[in-house]
Amino acid sequence: MPANGNLPLKLQFGLINYEGRYLTAEAFGFKVNASAPSLKKKQIWTLEQDSQDTQVIYLRSHLGRYLASDKDGKVTCEADGHNSDCRFLIVAQSDGRWALQSEQHLRFFGGSRDYLSCFAQVITDAELWAVHLALHPQANLLSVARKRYAHLSIEDGEIAVDLNIPWGVAALLTLVYLDGKYCLKTCDSRFLSNDGKLLTQSGRATAYTLELKCGKLAFKDCEGKYLSPMGPTGTLRSGRCSKPGKDELFDLEESHPQVVLMAANGRYVSIRQGVSLAANQEDETDMETFQMEIDKETKKCMFRTSQGNYWALVAHGGIESTATDVSANTMFAVEWLGHKVALKASNEKYICTKKNGQLLAVSDSIGEDEQLTLKLINRPMLILRGENGFICHHRNSNTLDANRSVYDIFPLQFSNGAYHIKGVDGRFWYVNNAGLVCSDGEAPEDFTLELLEHGRLAIRAKNGKYLRGDQGGTLKGDGLTWSSSALWEY
Repeated sequence: MPANGNLPLKLQFGLINYEGRYLTAEAFGFKVNASAPSLKKKQIWTLEQDSQDTQVIYLRSHLGRYLASDKDGKVTCEADGHNSDCRFLIVAQSDGRWALQSEQHLRFFGGSRDYLSCFAQVITDAELWAVHLALHPQANLLSVARKRYAHLSIEDGEIAVDLNIPWGVAALLTLVYLDGKYCLKTCDSRFLSNDGKLLTQSGRATAYTLELKCGKLAFKDCEGKYLSPMGPTGTLRSGRCSKPGKDELFDLEESHPQVVLMAANGRYVSIRQGVSLAANQEDETDMETFQMEIDKETKKCMFRTSQGNYWALVAHGGIESTATDVSANTMFAVEWLGHKVALKASNEKYICTKKNGQLLAVSDSIGEDEQLTLKLINRPMLILRGENGFICHHRNSNTLDANRSVYDIFPLQFSNGAYHIKGVDGRFWYVNNAGLVCSDGEAPEDFTLELLEHGRLAIRAKNGKYLRGDQGGTLKGDGLTWSSSALWEY
């Protein structure tokens, strides 16, 4: 397991047939078809590998059932376990598309609309599927061979693969899907070209087809060569290989939020002075940056330092960055107070900033010294996905859709505990009198972000209400509580 403590993201994707339609698992009767024009919940499939034979894969639908084919080529998606009819092999083609072969019956899966079967003995266009990743497109990239993470190196004008922990905004990469291929976009909005250079525009040299090998990803360029880390800093560019080996394989990992915290004394919380946490620094460096890892069960938060240790409650309410393992003492409850937060330790006391800047969990209630300003530093661009799809500009108006299969990228600016979200042409998001979120504001409006769950946040407008996707798919600023329609993967 890499130093970041993350598991690789489970590979989820849509499969697009030769007519540009997505493989769909219907909720009724466990039927499958290829009729949908876009990637939404019913079109998302999760790849699971066989524990014994890594060449064998299973495709799980959004209903938790598995794609299967019988000896007559009849295709269903009803099986609730890994039985023999659910075993498939991926036969990758040179253009990045996949043919799916039943391991049991050796026939190929394909077809169109309601007429899908797994009976073809040879691969034609009808048996080929393009792969559209359904993961949130912002992630960290780990080289399998080097066990190091990729990051933007501004000085050298390259993506270098030499980080032990994916730290800071430079380690955030965005996978941009364009016409069946992917571009790698850096945090300063440049694209990786196959010669290792970073370009402001995407084009043929910045487009890669994704290939899967033993559950890992390989990026194939327009010349049929693969990206790999080169030289001492691991410069990411295409090598000479036309077949992916270990050097050409990568994992995508979830990018946890990383934050800086300012105390009531106007200083940043830091570990620069040693293991005890104190708010005594005037600038933001790696020593003042902490990774928030939210527990899926309790929703409590662990704070990890750039050295890889966790904050922990110690004797007499002290907070030290000494823990190497997660325990009750490394868990903190975050209370979101509009432009500020308060942190409660496992002794049920709030963390307070003392006169000398030291942090101690000794307070029973929240006053000025218990409040911190939290700033998210590794999302300069927001891509938001809700339960029904991504947030995207509406085609014909100034409102926003919350149910799209494609996403827009919204620049995020921090402003004294709140954020300004930019829409089109450098204009700003705001909530109008009808409660609709609009994206063409002349002046910035304050929104607050609440990092409530593992991988998901809520956004509160200045009216105190949460942003949510309504039944019609429109983004509104009228949510009274944070329900599932008001939580966004970011």
